[in-house]
Amino acid sequence: MTGATHFLAATGSCTKTIVDTCSLPQPAGTGGPDYLNNILTLVFAIAASVAVLLIAINGLRYIIARGDPGGTASAKDGMLYAVVGLLVVITAYSIVIFVVKGLS
Repeated sequence: MTGATHFLAATGSCTKTIVDTCSLPQPAGTGGPDYLNNILTLVFAIAASVAVLLIAINGLRYIIARGDPGGTASAKDGMLYAVVGLLVVITAYSIVIFVVKGLS
């Protein structure tokens, strides 16, 4: 191997080798807190969407129960659990974003 093939000098986000790759476009968002923030935001958005969907489904179950004590109690419990889950998701999201922003 020649000395030219061993010439690697890291300069920021690109590497200078025999062919200059610094003039090529560099991919964005391949690492770091922004990438982690985007993934966590997506996960928490999905969890919050599921909780809101469960609230709507249990609301419909409450309406369909037509006064049946067992059906209305089950629907009320489902709505309560979904609301508590939504509050947990919101709290967890707030804590995680606070920590991630503190790291960057």
